[in-house]
Amino acid sequence: QVQLVESGGGLVQPGGSLRLSCTASGTRGLFNMAWYRQAPGKQRDMVATITHGGRANYADSVKDRFAISRDNTKNTVYLQMNRLKPEDTAVYYCNIPSVRGDYWGQGIQVTVSS
Repeated sequence: QVQLVESGGGLVQPGGSLRLSCTASGTRGLFNMAWYRQAPGKQRDMVATITHGGRANYADSVKDRFAISRDNTKNTVYLQMNRLKPEDTAVYYCNIPSVRGDYWGQGIQVTVSS
């Protein structure tokens, strides 16, 4: 059974930084990973994706501020978030896409506020 466990969220002031981590267990073979986020009253949106080989893709709203990376030896994906804005406030979810149904973490709160 695939499980994803996120860590690293919290409260940060505008302009600050946070790094999220997500460790996967129960996985097999090669797989892509991603981060999504969902603000109150809004749909869940993709933030960044990364292939097993390390190719990354970003939502326009976070390009040049966020960086996704992964350590395949640890089955862990990271999201380095810099120059955070209040509109980045959301619950962030780790994701592994699958043809049999995506896997999701439990979500972690990130709040950007002064």
